[in-house]
Amino acid sequence: MSGLVVENLRIEIAAGGASNPRVLKPVDGVSFEIGANECVALLGESGCGKSLTALALMRLLPDGGRVASGSVRLAEEDLFALTEAEMGEVRGGRLAMIFQEPQTSLNPVMTVAEQIDEALMAHRGLTGAAATEESLRLLESVGLGADKLDAYPFQLSGGQRQRALIAMMLAGEPEVLIADEPTTALDVTVQAQILRLLKDLQQQRGMSLLLITHDLDVAHDMADRVAVMYAGQIVEWASSDALYAAPRHPYTQKLFAVLPRLDRRGERLDSLPGRVPGPDTLFVGCRFADRCPVAFERCRVETPAFHEAAPGHFARCHLADSADESTSRRVRHAHQITPNGAHGAPYAAPLAVVLEVRDLAVHFPIRKGLLKRTIGHAKAVDGVSLQVAAGETLALVGESGCGKTTLARAILRLIEPTAGRVSLLGEPLAGLRGEALRRKRAEMQIVFQDPFSSLNPRMKVGEILAEGMAALLSLSAAAQRERVADLLNQVGLPADAVGRYPHEFSGGQRQRIAIARALAVEPKLLILDEPTSALDVSVQAQILNLLADLQQQHGLAYLFITHNLSVVSYLAHRVAVMQGGKIVEQGEAETLLTRPENAYTRLLLDSAPGRGVGS
Repeated sequence: MSGLVVENLRIEIAAGGASNPRVLKPVDGVSFEIGANECVALLGESGCGKSLTALALMRLLPDGGRVASGSVRLAEEDLFALTEAEMGEVRGGRLAMIFQEPQTSLNPVMTVAEQIDEALMAHRGLTGAAATEESLRLLESVGLGADKLDAYPFQLSGGQRQRALIAMMLAGEPEVLIADEPTTALDVTVQAQILRLLKDLQQQRGMSLLLITHDLDVAHDMADRVAVMYAGQIVEWASSDALYAAPRHPYTQKLFAVLPRLDRRGERLDSLPGRVPGPDTLFVGCRFADRCPVAFERCRVETPAFHEAAPGHFARCHLADSADESTSRRVRHAHQITPNGAHGAPYAAPLAVVLEVRDLAVHFPIRKGLLKRTIGHAKAVDGVSLQVAAGETLALVGESGCGKTTLARAILRLIEPTAGRVSLLGEPLAGLRGEALRRKRAEMQIVFQDPFSSLNPRMKVGEILAEGMAALLSLSAAAQRERVADLLNQVGLPADAVGRYPHEFSGGQRQRIAIARALAVEPKLLILDEPTSALDVSVQAQILNLLADLQQQHGLAYLFITHNLSVVSYLAHRVAVMQGGKIVEQGEAETLLTRPENAYTRLLLDSAPGRGVGS
């Protein structure tokens, strides 16, 4: 048959060195198939083994990694039986892969044309005018013009680089295309364009498409069938429609339950405690049992088989075992997977305005010539007005380059505004200098997108949290230690975290540390710059719950910068839409998200995953 068939794939990685040799098993018995002209989504949290599965199919495992057992057949040809030379002809030709970050996949010193020509020569033997003609055709098929042929990767936007990489992968006329998180770093509008492009190319060429993602909405829009992966195994396998209508595995149910949505405003998002167990774990029973809200005795002692819970719908769960139907019904009734209650009192219109921005502008000079004379200005922020009150969240949304982060930096006086006024608790910031400005900054803090790069790797968590207090608050050493302990408790971190370094924590825990650091100086305003974009949906839910709780407890004002409209619909009270340095629409969240008036706002909403890219 055409397409791809994976049977009982097991990957082992040697670790620990000679002194402490260990064998990791990040992929442990994975089987699935992709038919011709079919899209299968491989779905799950980080650490489940999705990307390693894809690398094994390409025979590109990292050093120390090996395929312990299993087979991969491409149109009945066993790829693991090929020599490396034979596999070199398949890889990039009949079987191609698009990686998450195209910047690291494209050669920075070669033009787009040179890189496509290289693939055409390797897999189709085309050179000269024939290669140039085919390169242009491939670029046009992915929506790029002839002017990009001689461009270098750094001269392209993120979306254009992803399109160029897709064109390069199409040069070998693949039968199967693997796309590993191809839109994670892209704006919602560019993401929609890339997903539509992949869907159209798949249908036009009759390709098989393996889409690796942790985004449930993207999987729903794109996939014909979905494989849900957890701790190195497929735990659920079904058609997209069947899975989204009635997920059968508790892990899949939890993934749906933690998603932020407009109809969950005011509620606590369901939680998925803990994390995916590591590949060195010795499992007894079900791998999900320690995190499962419906686990019972059998789950902890007996490994579940892959049961057919409904025609064509399989789940690796004892609750899907028809032979134990009475226990399944009893356990399901006793342990319904439901939301964890409300955050507290419903949102009411706040009174005290914390942040007020009036006609703010940030213009950067454009200089040219030997003497670098100013010939114009780039208007990154152009006359923005907004306000945020105590206990309120204002979401600032828009595509990359629209001026969101520049606006945040100007509010914090990290860059000087060209014009306009910023007031914090009624006090203008423009006239503040030196010590007065430094003291005022205690009332406004920022949490960045990537906590790892914003936390000092050489400082322990206790030192990171105390640093701001020492600089901006008049507290004794004993009072600082007491406040550090209180902050760790507030953000849900253990007391022993005080003596550990940032690299010893997960991504979600590092973001909690970054939030605690911001809270350390008792701010009234928090600017949150994409604080959940790099997190799995389960960790995202924990952070959103934490932010909502902290806002209620402390009456914090949030300026939440994001392009994730699901998060906006759940957390924001009001929304400001930014385009080209200007606010083009602003209003109450529920009204703006359901009845937008501006064409650009409608474009953003229509581009969001879950709106039917694949329909």
